[in-house]
Amino acid sequence: QVQLVESGGGLVQPGGSLKLSCVASTFAFGSFIMSWHRQAPGKERELVATITSARKNTNYADFAEGRFTISRDNAKNTIYLEMNDLRPNDTAVYYCRAVRATDWRQSYWGQGTQVTVSS
Repeated sequence: QVQLVESGGGLVQPGGSLKLSCVASTFAFGSFIMSWHRQAPGKERELVATITSARKNTNYADFAEGRFTISRDNAKNTIYLEMNDLRPNDTAVYYCRAVRATDWRQSYWGQGTQVTVSS
């Protein structure tokens, strides 16, 4: 079992920035593909960005490209999501997810952190 704990959410004005963190409780962090997802009220959860382990290859949703940056520190069992130029429609609960690269049935979610973009 892997526990994921997100932090860093909050209230920010349009155009502002936030940096989210997600810490994983596992000795095998390097075995997991990590990702950020978000869910706005009344909407389905959607993928924001993904990062692989060794090569740290990244992929972004179209809305995140150029504004958000996903990164990971394998020594700290932590991934980050740096968000810039935030917009009101970025308001959502942001979730961290871990999927074992060799067995996608092993999938874990964090509890989420609220991001609110409002003036």
